[in-house]
Amino acid sequence: MHSRGFRLNRRRFLMTGVAGGLSATLSATLSGCSLLPRKADNGLAQYTGAVGLADGSFGVASIDRTGQVLWQSAVDSRCHSGCNRPGGVAEVLFFERRPGWSFYVLDQATGKRHHRVKAAPGEHFVGHGVFSPDGRWLYATASRYDQGEGIIAVYDAGNQFKRVNTFELNGIGPHELTLHPDGETLIIGLGGILTHPDYDRIKLNLDTMKPSLILMNRNTGAIAGRFNPSHHQQSTRHVSVNSEGRVYAAYQYQGPLYESPPLLARLQDGKLQEIRFDDETQKGLGNYIASVAAHPENDLVAAASPIGGHAVIFQGSTGELLANVAIPDCAGVHALGGGDFMVSSGRGKLVRISVNQQPRELASLPVQWDHHLV
Repeated sequence: MHSRGFRLNRRRFLMTGVAGGLSATLSATLSGCSLLPRKADNGLAQYTGAVGLADGSFGVASIDRTGQVLWQSAVDSRCHSGCNRPGGVAEVLFFERRPGWSFYVLDQATGKRHHRVKAAPGEHFVGHGVFSPDGRWLYATASRYDQGEGIIAVYDAGNQFKRVNTFELNGIGPHELTLHPDGETLIIGLGGILTHPDYDRIKLNLDTMKPSLILMNRNTGAIAGRFNPSHHQQSTRHVSVNSEGRVYAAYQYQGPLYESPPLLARLQDGKLQEIRFDDETQKGLGNYIASVAAHPENDLVAAASPIGGHAVIFQGSTGELLANVAIPDCAGVHALGGGDFMVSSGRGKLVRISVNQQPRELASLPVQWDHHLV
């Protein structure tokens, strides 16, 4: 399949209204939020994500595969991404962002809030976390904002999510992290962008950025590898890994708009091997990747750009473009059982994309989905 267009009707979305009090972001189960499952959805039919409500408040909501709302839980600020707790504990976490002063621990079946955990003084979260395989330890990307220092904050989920450790990243602006299939290595996207809560989301260091992909031992915090993109303004924000351990990184380019450098890379032979598609596809990605997901069942990787309004599927081992689908405001990407992907959009759509079939709309809801599926 090559460059098959699929355009959604914005007017139809606007006419649907707001049902069930929902009006913003949802996410479906992030492959990066726990140890990568053997199957893409592990047999589960429940998807949970952050939502913004019509009255300006925020929540977390859970739906089934048909788009039926299962529960909705209020939170105090906009959340970004979440993760399911493994180890047989039916809990789901969601992290605030912009900046993130808290994360929430919710009952997976009912949405009842178990905990709200605040960031340490002088720190804020950036929207992502991942558990150890047994569900005991939580690792969250965070920042000491006055110093501009990126860290991994470690929490003991078995002891009321008490903060127990801090791992230094020796860099600025961590964002997404996931866990390697070895169960021991954290894979971290270090964006390199300096921000501060006092200056909203202004980027303060675009000329001196130092983004990288970091591999870290989750037990000791020792950095096992640091890999830099080819240009210092290729902010390395998002990461994914397949079941064989091949690591992928996604960039958000901070340079001139008229340039269109690679936005995706795979870690191979000790370096980031960057993947650049044809000029039309690159332009359609708008120098911005919001999510990347390596499929656990095959050699496919998908990525989405809300700015460009396109989602792509490529072969992980070669970088060959296999599908390019136009979906306005698409951002979240999730691997589905059977080898396909689900893409969410800020216009309430869930769309199944494939390399051998036309895109298919799975659901259309009066919500805006955030940038990640959990």
